[in-house]
Amino acid sequence: MEKRFFQKPTIFVGEVNIKVLNIAKSLAFYQRVFGFAILEQSERKVVLSADGVQPLLILEQPEDIMAKVGRTTGLYHFAILLPRRADLANFLKHLIQTEGPSIRLGASDHYVSEALYFDDPDGNGIEVASDKPSMDWNWNNGHVDMATVALDASNLLAESDKDWDGIPKDTVMGHIHLHVADLEETENFYVNGLGFDIVTRYPGALFASTGGYHHHLGLNVWNGVGAPAPAANSVGLNWFTLVVPDEITKEKIIARLSEIGVSTETIGNSTVVKDPAGNQMQLRVSE
Repeated sequence: MEKRFFQKPTIFVGEVNIKVLNIAKSLAFYQRVFGFAILEQSERKVVLSADGVQPLLILEQPEDIMAKVGRTTGLYHFAILLPRRADLANFLKHLIQTEGPSIRLGASDHYVSEALYFDDPDGNGIEVASDKPSMDWNWNNGHVDMATVALDASNLLAESDKDWDGIPKDTVMGHIHLHVADLEETENFYVNGLGFDIVTRYPGALFASTGGYHHHLGLNVWNGVGAPAPAANSVGLNWFTLVVPDEITKEKIIARLSEIGVSTETIGNSTVVKDPAGNQMQLRVSE
């Protein structure tokens, strides 16, 4: 992992807040699988961290929570990005040993990264990945080559260098991948409003980043063009943060969003906005 893709002046995903059916069950899962540090804990909310300082994942159980419904917009997956390939190998070995056949595991080589895929107990999608060196990424006219091919799990496991003893402190939220309702409206919002670059186009999907990263955002219509937003109390995405480098950049983003007809709301130190599919994010200035 190259830290420059997750620090000023890049705009990147900071933390992800998801809704779950049972906070105790979810916390037990995320602790067993990842070994997160707990920053805050209450009856219905837990803030999890890799380094014990910065929030990375927040679990919330609303009082009227309902199970996830299919074919809506919202979370496809959030991507935990580990610092080293060996960390991904250690994690895969740990996952096999602790979860075994009880977890439905997918694995892919994307040319720019290697990734494992599975769901939490409520169906919230999770990706755990490690990046390949950026010097090996193939760019052509502003687009990076990405694909989904079989991961060589044996080759990966051979790189394991220790037992998993908790999520590495340098772990970051690599990206978030969202179900949306319309790609044209989505591209207008994220490119002309937020200032992202489209770096890859797939059938029914866009991948966007800033600072030359392979993607900080995935956006797809695989649940159907015109898919409805989920109920506000449904399991799934609550909100995520986009970390912007400074107040000037944030004000420019707010102005651009206004120009394309998107309103924002200021709550504390954050600017809250929803994309055309109803996915909510908070713009926060980098510390």
